[in-house]
Amino acid sequence: MSRYSRIFTIVMDSVGIGAMPDAAKYGDEGADTFGHIATAVGGLNLPTMKAMGLGNLHQILGVDPVPSPNGYYGKMQEISLGKDTMTGHWEIMGLRVDQPFVTFTDHGFPEDLILALEERTGHKIIGNKASSGTEILDELAERHMKTGEMIVYTSADSVLQIAAHEETFGLQELYRCCEIARELTMKPEWKVGRIIARPFLGDRVGEFKRTSNRHDYALKPFAPTVLDHLKAGGFEVWSVGKIKDIFDGEGITQAVKNKSNAHGMENTIEIAKTDFKGLCFVNLVDFDALWGHRRDPIGYAKDLEHFDVQLAQLVELLREDDLLILTADHGNDPTAPGTDHTREMVPFIAYSKSFKGSGLLPLTESFASLGATVAENFNVEPPTVGSSLLSYLN
Repeated sequence: MSRYSRIFTIVMDSVGIGAMPDAAKYGDEGADTFGHIATAVGGLNLPTMKAMGLGNLHQILGVDPVPSPNGYYGKMQEISLGKDTMTGHWEIMGLRVDQPFVTFTDHGFPEDLILALEERTGHKIIGNKASSGTEILDELAERHMKTGEMIVYTSADSVLQIAAHEETFGLQELYRCCEIARELTMKPEWKVGRIIARPFLGDRVGEFKRTSNRHDYALKPFAPTVLDHLKAGGFEVWSVGKIKDIFDGEGITQAVKNKSNAHGMENTIEIAKTDFKGLCFVNLVDFDALWGHRRDPIGYAKDLEHFDVQLAQLVELLREDDLLILTADHGNDPTAPGTDHTREMVPFIAYSKSFKGSGLLPLTESFASLGATVAENFNVEPPTVGSSLLSYLN
């Protein structure tokens, strides 16, 4: 019998909680996404997470420790090499990544890859640099519409993104070119985690908007994850946001997309109103994409505070045999130099209406302790890394 019938795991994308011991190797010594955001804005108002013990876990201006938290709280370390989205999520669900995914943030993609992509697709390429999706459209979309050249860009993650106008370039042509890019980037030296089709509409600078027809061409996990074991065991595995893309659909039984963090929480709240047995796995990417990479602590803080309000709404709907876990996949300290992710520990904050106790959890050796906890609860095959925390949650 499962102790909890439903587990809701919410990945607050990039909300790290202090530098890893090896952070200096990544140029991230002293990084602290949660703590530095709070300091930069003069304090955070997060009453829901505060009640769960967030302030007892970490020094966060405005989030004081409480004498009697209603949850359990701890920090998880990462054993995989890297600090990107796929590495973090794959480790959460039980995989240790010993070979970091290739990134091209500093210099763009190599000339050989660009030339091969141009030859195979029949389109010249413009861009080829790290950029936000909105900025590169303002810079290059009008030219793209006139010439048919493809906009190729990357980010701090291991991704190759192709942006194209849905009407002048064509959605199916964009998908065809992305499939070619996926094939080309299977070479070890070019192997990015995801190829992302980024279709957009609009006629001029200031009016371009990315559409919901985004499509990800991801690498499949190199081994079964806890998600696969849950699905094989007959449990539901809900993906909310880009979870399905990160795992290339493996181990997912149902999926919904998010338009924003707020929409992702609305989706999660609606799922909480339904009857299912298994895992609801949520990613809230705006923390990372909109605020962390753009080094905007004010926007980050406002989004965290709005999330906390919606979290309270979700908590109201939870049943006695539900478990809620809050975590992250890496850091993205908006006060750090550059625009890259930061190598940080992540929170493990657990809440259930059935808890009779609360308190600090041991520091884990791996993000996979979360997956191990989920696996033990549903009595499915555990990951080979990470130790379950289920016995502490009483």
